[in-house]
Amino acid sequence: MEDQSEVKVSKKAAKKAEKAAKKAEMKASKKAEQSGGDVTTEVDDCSRGKYGVMPIITSTEKLDRVLVPVKSLNGDEKGKLVWCRGRLHTSRAKGKQCFFVLRQQFATIQCLVAVSEDISKAMVKFVSDISKESIIDIEGTVVAVEKSIESCSQKDVELHVKQVFVVNESEPRLPLQIEDAARPETEEDSTEEKLSIRVNQDTRLDNRILDLRTPTSQAIFRIEAAVCDLFRNSLKSRGFVEIHTPKIISAASEGGANVFEVSYFKGNAYLAQSPQLYKQMAIAADFEKVYTVGAVFRAEDSNTHRHLCEFVGLDLEMAFNYHYHEVLDVIESTFVDIFKGLQQQFATEIETVSRQFPMETFKFLEPTLRLQFSDAVALLRNNGVEMDDEDDLTTANEKLLGKLVKAKYGTDFFTLDKFPLKVRPFYTMPDPNNSKYSNSYDMFMRGEEILSGAQRIHDAKFLSERAVHHGCDLDKIKAYIDSFRYGVPPHAGGGIGLERVTMLFLGLDNIRKTSLFPRDPRRLTP
Repeated sequence: MEDQSEVKVSKKAAKKAEKAAKKAEMKASKKAEQSGGDVTTEVDDCSRGKYGVMPIITSTEKLDRVLVPVKSLNGDEKGKLVWCRGRLHTSRAKGKQCFFVLRQQFATIQCLVAVSEDISKAMVKFVSDISKESIIDIEGTVVAVEKSIESCSQKDVELHVKQVFVVNESEPRLPLQIEDAARPETEEDSTEEKLSIRVNQDTRLDNRILDLRTPTSQAIFRIEAAVCDLFRNSLKSRGFVEIHTPKIISAASEGGANVFEVSYFKGNAYLAQSPQLYKQMAIAADFEKVYTVGAVFRAEDSNTHRHLCEFVGLDLEMAFNYHYHEVLDVIESTFVDIFKGLQQQFATEIETVSRQFPMETFKFLEPTLRLQFSDAVALLRNNGVEMDDEDDLTTANEKLLGKLVKAKYGTDFFTLDKFPLKVRPFYTMPDPNNSKYSNSYDMFMRGEEILSGAQRIHDAKFLSERAVHHGCDLDKIKAYIDSFRYGVPPHAGGGIGLERVTMLFLGLDNIRKTSLFPRDPRRLTP
């Protein structure tokens, strides 16, 4: 006879198994609906298969689908059915429709999904529940709008959505909202704007990946890349050769203590403060005209708006015939090429930045305004500044000089020539007509220095004398001095800070906005 307790246990287990099976079936049904499968909890879903979460893309197949760039969508595309991929920037559901903004780099477009004979209520709800910053593929019809959409870069059209699939979902809780990080900043905000959330700089840098997604950041770094390209192209057209110099060196490039010391096997080495010595050695090796683009390291405990411990240096060096102004002419022309190229080729990106950070259009002259250092001192003295003829310019005096020059000459870019000798590095050639000054120059943008350069001493004996005068250890720069013992042509050059040029061209207030992952005395991550 069968044990009654065993029968009870058997029935209980069967009921439990049946309940679990039903639960699994419902779960599978719901998952299939989300993934756009054939099974759905809504039997009459007219949008079945037109929305959902895509499986992880593992490159198992190639879809015969063209993804159209958002920035290319305009009135000319009206009526076309297109596929686009981007991030869900913002969304707003109301009744039987959902408006959302698709963002692709610095381009944005308004999208609409609304209940119709082809779009189900379930699909609208699915779209409204997608978390911000998720990557999505959408298919939609390009529709012209009667009223300009000022909140998007694509102002004249919107997309009426037919299909939506989540490619990769973002976590719903973000450390900062992209729309907050992208909000325009003006000197006098409206009451509404004052009540809006502002994202401070540390929060931006702590979450740099999200901050870099804003249309403004996307535009800034495209402009910065263009500065590099234009610098290269301008110099290549003049016969320059790109070189790559060591970043680990045996002695400080420019003297002083602002170097990072690193262990080097059984001894110590330094991170290069500049490619200066190696550029000159390349001239000694008969390259005649060289430039380099690379990292520069400065161990300065400066937490200002324009200083970094690591930045990108755009450096050039050039042999000349009889006067260092031959080189100065080339450098000034290179800057003019850069400024022209940016304004002609990157107007959209410049406008994108100015929408968030309003600025005055950068102005420059052709040919470039060139002043003597003594002229600058006189201009400052006439406006109440007390300074000695051989003093270097302070930051405050640089800014004031920039304003005075702009008011008098109508330019944001100018050159100061003939700096005092005592404030320049040991390898700077003295002025043959006045021992207090030197054949050296700085260039300025919006009242801030962006290039420092000079004619270099190319005589080994004279170079050694100047190095000793500056307290340099000749043993540590022996290879550099020796390179001048075998005949070197007269030469000059300069070093430019890429991030600073980009910052000042765009009229930004902090260099950290133009450094992808800034390094300063207080920041080593991310």
